[in-house]
Parts: sequence; structure tokens; C-alpha cells
Amino acid sequence: MALLDTVKIMAKKHGYSLTELNEKAGLGKNTIYSWKTKTPSTENLQKVAKVLHTSTDYLLGNTDDPSPVSKDHHAVDIENDELLSYRGRPIPEDYLNIIKNLMDSDIQHGRKR
Repeated sequence: MALLDTVKIMAKKHGYSLTELNEKAGLGKNTIYSWKTKTPSTENLQKVAKVLHTSTDYLLGNTDDPSPVSKDHHAVDIENDELLSYRGRPIPEDYLNIIKNLMDSDIQHGRKR
């Protein structure tokens, strides 16, 4: 599948038009549309992948797994809502609250995982 087609599908899954995705990624007007005939810069492709919570490899067709690839296994600060996605999908606010409540309960009871 062509890059632009994959981007369109992922944008639709996230409820974005290509114009909205273009804006959210901070790209120039119609930048994504130009990918039909031009190869995007690595920087622009990374910006779009970040907004879509996926990897550049997925957008380029190098993998069938849309989950973002992360080699960084450091702790994520969910107190400040920095955990934004899980398996390539945004985490709803109510799920974040459940996770926080479970972890707070464990901490209060002195449990270690």
C-alpha cells in the first residue's frame, strides 16, 4: 500500500481529515497531500507518525504492526498524563484515572510490583 493511502487510513481511524492531521503535525499547507508524488522528509514523516501514535516503519509499509516502536523502556510519568497511547491508540481519560487509582492503592498499601 502506498504511503499516502496508509496515512489516510490511520488518520481516519483517529478521526482526522488529512488537513487536520497536517495541522496537528505542524506541517505546511497540503504537505501530506504532496506525498502522493514526493517523498516526505524524515522529520515530517516522524511528526505524522507521532500524531497517529504509530511508527514511521508502519507508515512506510515496512511492518504490519501499527504499534509505535519504542526502544526507551524508562518509566513514564502518568501523574502528568504523559502516557498518551497504548498499542498505537490514545488512552481515554477515564482509563488513565483507573490506572492512577490502582497504582495509588498499591502505593498506599505498600505493595511493590
